[in-house]
Amino acid sequence: MSISLPLVAPMFPAGREPLPPGYTEEDRAQLMQAKKYQGWMGVAMESCPVKTAIAGVGGLGIGAFFSLMSSSFAYEDPLLRQTTQAGMNNTQKAREIFKEMGRGMWKTGKGFGKVGALFAGIECVIEGYRAKNDMVNPIAAGFVAGGVLARNSGPKAVLGGGLAFAAFSAAIDLFMRREPSDDD
Repeated sequence: MSISLPLVAPMFPAGREPLPPGYTEEDRAQLMQAKKYQGWMGVAMESCPVKTAIAGVGGLGIGAFFSLMSSSFAYEDPLLRQTTQAGMNNTQKAREIFKEMGRGMWKTGKGFGKVGALFAGIECVIEGYRAKNDMVNPIAAGFVAGGVLARNSGPKAVLGGGLAFAAFSAAIDLFMRREPSDDD
């Protein structure tokens, strides 16, 4: 005879929890394996190297996309293009244009990726050190990242870059953390 205690959650031995509806006992091994992989993925996604790499790759993609969009405006002046590409047939001109666009995409993508990886890595380290997830982390990370990016321009630029990046980080984080309105 089992005694049911009110307001107490039932306890089951590890690996013997009730199965979700529609699953049989033969599916338990697969579910446990999936749960283990899910745990590993959660740990990996919370690690600073993975967050930094994801931000770097995402920044590279966004930067390349922005460069591709902005390069479409660079080819508006056909007279300027005729003087710089004289003596080329259309295939050669197209090849040169695509090479130039690729170089621009790579350069801009690298810059965005570097900024994204730097900021995400610093923010993750600060968050891990403080053991808090609040507005201080992105502001501090923005200040440090802005200072690092402006380090070759002198101390005033380091301070200005840090303050500007911190303000930008604060604005973005405030926007991302805002409560949705009732109309949404």
